[in-house]
Amino acid sequence: MDMITPTIPLAGDDAAEKVRQLQRQRSGTDGLSEKQRQQAKKVSQDFEGLFIGMMMKSMRETVGKDPITAGGHGEDAYRSMLDQQYVEAAVKRGGFGLAKQIEKEIIRQESRKIGKTIDSHE
Repeated sequence: MDMITPTIPLAGDDAAEKVRQLQRQRSGTDGLSEKQRQQAKKVSQDFEGLFIGMMMKSMRETVGKDPITAGGHGEDAYRSMLDQQYVEAAVKRGGFGLAKQIEKEIIRQESRKIGKTIDSHE
């Protein structure tokens, strides 16, 4: 029997580059460095923290002042710091899942930019 051997495109061939791009996409390597991935993760977590913080601030405004402590500047400062700790704890535990979605979108957008620059050089 005659075995059919696949032909491997030459290194300078356009088809070879297309094959390499498809292999990178399949293997999950989208051209982003680990540093860029970490930056995307941090930015997305920071954004989610900001969102949760704004939401908590709005929620606090709907609740009346405590008659026992009578409010004041000290209580406002304390509540602000307490809310910030709540936000940090929520984001560390995964928050609402918003950060993961934002991170995926950032990585997708950055991968597109890299893909366009690769295609324009061909």
